[in-house]
Amino acid sequence: MAHLFEPLRLRDVTLRNRVAMSPMCTYSADDGRASDWHLVHLGARAAGGVGLVIVEATAVEARGRISPFDLGLWRDDQVDGLRRVTDFARSQGAASAVQLAHAGRKASTHRPWAPGSGAVADEDGGWPVVGPSDEAFSPALRTPTALDEDAIAGVVTAFADAAARADAAGFDAVEIHAAHGYLLHQFLSPLVNTRDDGYGAGFEGRGRLLREVVRGVRAALPDGKPLLVRISASDWAEGGWSADDSVRLARELAGLGVDLVDCSSGGAIAGVKIPAAPGYQVPFAERVRREAGVASGAVGRITTAAQADAIVRQGRADVVLLGKALLDDPQWAIHAAQELRAAQELRAAGELHTAGDDDVSPPWPVPYGWVFR
Repeated sequence: MAHLFEPLRLRDVTLRNRVAMSPMCTYSADDGRASDWHLVHLGARAAGGVGLVIVEATAVEARGRISPFDLGLWRDDQVDGLRRVTDFARSQGAASAVQLAHAGRKASTHRPWAPGSGAVADEDGGWPVVGPSDEAFSPALRTPTALDEDAIAGVVTAFADAAARADAAGFDAVEIHAAHGYLLHQFLSPLVNTRDDGYGAGFEGRGRLLREVVRGVRAALPDGKPLLVRISASDWAEGGWSADDSVRLARELAGLGVDLVDCSSGGAIAGVKIPAAPGYQVPFAERVRREAGVASGAVGRITTAAQADAIVRQGRADVVLLGKALLDDPQWAIHAAQELRAAQELRAAGELHTAGDDDVSPPWPVPYGWVFR
């Protein structure tokens, strides 16, 4: 039985453990370019022992940014800053991935902490947005222009071109963002996609854009480089995207060359109450893994070493993605390995009765390790 600190092989990439840094927007880029902030923020978690660092949502088009301060890979001059991140992560023994994204109708918004809220006005640097239809996410956001088929083809090309730049930047893997109410999820969700053409009107039509993006990105990457997709496995609303839809989609994605499905949820429409609780999205990852026959990632209120380890040991997911826990503690993976090893020692002494395997823990970075010997 696999455990949290057992390596995982995806195509030609081997993760040193099953702990991944979830992509979390920090809204701190300059015209899409990564800075020292990104190197330090992401590099600290690589040095802190995670197996995979996933860079935050990175726009494939300028109009696909959530805010004016998002990372991007729509131009060649955005590659070098991210190459610094991938080089450093590799030097620390961690693999790196980038989440390629398009915000669709949720684009052109203010940073969460900025004065004001909602859409960025034209005079403040805002821009027109697009979506599957001309319906806005909320009254506070811009009304999108519905994409026609030529524009949809342009989106597919933008994802593929960004994937080629991600490869040039040295990323070990690429994740496609099809969750949280952004463009690809907007097309998937029956609550948002009301089209009656070949990109709507039923499950196959609503999933067509994502399938085309997956094919384009897969073709742009070397065969040995893994491809991940993050989905919102449920819209948490009647008539919306469901866990059954997610299993069906995951089967299709696996057939198109996707290596892992990262299972989050929500975001398609406003005003939905999500029953958030510790591990509340793990059942989605478990169903995808068991019923679709593809590796899965679990995310959402996973905070403790024992909780994360149990998810992997019980075969509920192949990778555990952490967000706030890693913001709070960049060395979470090292501390988790120490905690689980201590538990093993207690078990060996007959004081604790849990299943366990030999620990494969990440070491402290060399400049720290001599202190903790």
